[in-house]
Amino acid sequence: MLDRILGALYGMALGDSMGMPSELLSRRKIKEVFGEIKTFEDSPEANPAAIGLKKGEFTDDTAQALIIVDSLMENNYVPDKRIIAKNLIKWAVDTDAFAKNILGQSSKAALHAIQAGEDPEPYTVKAVTNGAAMRIAPIGCLFPSNDLPGLAKYVACISEATHKTDVTIGGAGMVAAAVSAALEDKSWEDIMSTAENCYMFASSYGAETYQASPKARLKLALELAEKYRDTPNRFSLSIYEIIGTTTLMSEAVPAALAMAYYYREPEVCSLACANLGGDTDTIGAMAVAVCGAKAGANGIRQELKEVLERSNHVDFSHYAESLLEHRGKVSC
Repeated sequence: MLDRILGALYGMALGDSMGMPSELLSRRKIKEVFGEIKTFEDSPEANPAAIGLKKGEFTDDTAQALIIVDSLMENNYVPDKRIIAKNLIKWAVDTDAFAKNILGQSSKAALHAIQAGEDPEPYTVKAVTNGAAMRIAPIGCLFPSNDLPGLAKYVACISEATHKTDVTIGGAGMVAAAVSAALEDKSWEDIMSTAENCYMFASSYGAETYQASPKARLKLALELAEKYRDTPNRFSLSIYEIIGTTTLMSEAVPAALAMAYYYREPEVCSLACANLGGDTDTIGAMAVAVCGAKAGANGIRQELKEVLERSNHVDFSHYAESLLEHRGKVSC
């Protein structure tokens, strides 16, 4: 189990860092700038988001995911939105994330409110972007897949500092549930079913919105995966054009889970996500976390893992060991 948890963390970072250079670029622009992304790349001048990052560096997706785990360690794995907000704000200030516009819209608005001593709820109950899901993969490592109600409640407790709507908590629950099922080496069909089933539990904790359902869109995306099983380029294009790859939760989560389902192998999936277009780093982080949980750390090339650790100065084993120690023992 430790190898699979480590695989989820490496996978998250791999998908994030491989997709970093193409973040928020269109498919056409990616082809114009890179031709095709085949390995880690520096962020180009054309990138509107990951400004100044070098090959192998991950973005706010993985950084915030590790901050979530740090915040849990700080409080014996009892989620506390005040601690989570405090640590997210410290990271944002230390990295100049507010000024560089690194943060997503929902997180930025909520954290600015908390900084000003205001109630963030007017922003959290309107959040529809993917910030809660992009950083939730490690939480899937804490729960067995047969405890979706417990997982969903915990995801809600983690997310409410910045995201408190049905679609954002529901989408985050889907990603966490997929990681949980992948850790148990469930079939890819069962992994997707587990993600779909978690949506009902998790979305019930959020304020109602009129956003498209990530669960319904995932069903459609999986139909596209079967339709284009032998034509990867047509599948990728269908995700981009039909499901959507923007920062909206209702697009990014079904896109990510479908990419994981289709490509399966961590490195292959990371490259497919990097060339997908749109919110490539976030979709990659979510998708490859699931692939990594299924494959384990031993299923990811050693060279890639070394680049990730060296470029980001992170000891992923430290986090994996802590998550394993608390697996099946947490609640909120």
